[in-house]
Amino acid sequence: MATLKALVVDDASFVRDLVKRTVRTRFPVIDITEAANGKKAQFLMTRTPFDLILCDWEMPEMSGLELLRWMRKQDHYQRCPFIMITSRGDKTHVIEAVQEGVSEYLGKPFSPDGLSKKIIKVMGRRLKDAMSSSGKSLEGPADAFKESAALLTGKPKEAPSPAPERSATSKSRSVAAIRFADAVLRCVVKDITLTEIRVIAKRDQSFPGILDQAVVDIEINEGEVARLNGYVHQLQAVEKRQDTDFVSLVIRFVDEDPKKMEDLSRFIARFRAGG
Repeated sequence: MATLKALVVDDASFVRDLVKRTVRTRFPVIDITEAANGKKAQFLMTRTPFDLILCDWEMPEMSGLELLRWMRKQDHYQRCPFIMITSRGDKTHVIEAVQEGVSEYLGKPFSPDGLSKKIIKVMGRRLKDAMSSSGKSLEGPADAFKESAALLTGKPKEAPSPAPERSATSKSRSVAAIRFADAVLRCVVKDITLTEIRVIAKRDQSFPGILDQAVVDIEINEGEVARLNGYVHQLQAVEKRQDTDFVSLVIRFVDEDPKKMEDLSRFIARFRAGG
């Protein structure tokens, strides 16, 4: 029986589902509710006391940082654990989040183990006691993960710090770097639309699996980068032979933020004009 309450906030339903399934599999004592943006989360938080907030940074209507600022001004939420789950991993944003009172910071793409470790860290004794009272253990999260085929991702490893921003630029707009939970894939952009990006990569790199999370960084203007969340929709050999040197990937975007769609539209126009 669930004894703790958590709220996951992200405009991408795919990401919310990954968080919910991880939490429900690893920590059955936590009852989880979801919100598609900061405004909806704020509404829910005024009506239900939550013990943990798992929140994206970039969202329409109210960002994760704005929600965090509001939350820390509320008596009930001044000490409530807040984990920022975001593709923003540069030092400036981390410092800004820490200054506003964030409890932990988890970069996208993340692994189930990486998320679990952050939750255990911020919940501490309270989570351990709740699990113990329910006859559960915090040991062996990887085993729990393997037992759930519904988790949609297959690399139970701690996610590393986000890689330095490398993106398709105005000088070489066909080259891109796509970040996964435990690797960065260098590739060439073959096509891009509002729903997906198709790339070609050399086989000698570390490849993700189908449905693995991905973050595609694209440079909109000099120094301005849009970080698009997605998942691996298709993975196949470029040539019809086993020893092919190149692999084709299709990354489907999952963001529902109008600002990101506007940024993506601008990039597509530039990409097609230069192609």
